[in-house]
This record gives sequence, structure tokens and C-alpha cells, in this order.
Amino acid sequence: MQNVKVSLRIRAFMVKRQMDIQDLAKASGLTPGFIETMLMEGVYPPLGPLMKIARALGVRLGTFLDDQESADPYIVRQAERAAEFSVLGGKNKATALNFYALGKGKADRHMEPFFVEILPESAKEKTLSSHEGEEFIAVLKGSIEVIYGNEAHVLHAGDSVYYNSIVPHYVSCMGPEKAEIHAVIYIPE
Repeated sequence: MQNVKVSLRIRAFMVKRQMDIQDLAKASGLTPGFIETMLMEGVYPPLGPLMKIARALGVRLGTFLDDQESADPYIVRQAERAAEFSVLGGKNKATALNFYALGKGKADRHMEPFFVEILPESAKEKTLSSHEGEEFIAVLKGSIEVIYGNEAHVLHAGDSVYYNSIVPHYVSCMGPEKAEIHAVIYIPE
């Protein structure tokens, strides 16, 4: 129930900052309906909107993902890795992405590294998002499509892409089999 945990953390910061849904919507640039659905129904937002929420609340993205523990160096063994959260393809739709946080045990980090399973459902509804920072993606298995502004690029296992996240973008699976990537997101403070 990581989605509920994230919703609770967002709500706690809203209370701390004395913000209601309207205030958070205005500060983040998201619609009140989107925020209400996310909070009330436990729908996990894509990373772009989640980063906008974090920025509006004055916290780093990792604040919603980690348990405030810290280790240096922080090692994640593949056998111990567990899905941190899933992003739905839309309201009442199947899961499109499964995120495995790879840095949650390092509290002073400036990057958010993930192992991500990109499921075929991700290709059904392509909604571009943007946020401050940069992203690096390396394809481990399968094929993905990266929409970046008005361009679309297909990447296969072994390919990588590095881009500015302020440009509207979307990453989805290409084909009937899931793709696997490593993604690193940098968000300036």
C-alpha cells in the first residue's frame, strides 16, 4: 500500500504548510481534480506531477518515497528490491509502470535512481509532462518510445537517452512485452 503511504505523506506536508487542495493545485500548476483524485483514491501520479507537488510543498521527491533512513554507501541487491509504487495508465485503468526506488536509503541524495518496468499498458494513453531537472534512461530489456517535445524516438536494449525534463516528455513500452530501464532523475534545489 505504498500509494496510501505517499498520499499520507503529501497530506502531512499540506497540513504542515497550511495548504488545502486548492492551494496545492495553484502552487503546483496541477488541477484540483487531479490532486483530489490522487489523495482520495490513492492513485499514484506520474513522476512529473509528483515532482511538482514536492516542489510546491518545499520537499525533495525522495521525501515521499523513503523512510528517512540513511546509509552511505547505500546498496540495493536485486533479490531485495521491491516495487515501491506503480503508476496507473489512468483512473480505473491497469498499471502502466512499476518503479523500484534504488536510492531511498540515502537521505542526502540529489538524484532519484529507479529500476522501472514499463508495461504495454503505458502505450495506450500518452500524456506528456514536464518538470525541472534532467533525466537519464538506459534500456535494459525490450524497447521503449520516448516522446520528447514534438519528436518520438525508439530505444532498444543497450540504448540510452539523456534529456532536460522541462521539455514535455513521455516514456512508454513498445510492443507486447514489458521493457525494463534504469532511470536517474536529477531535480535542482
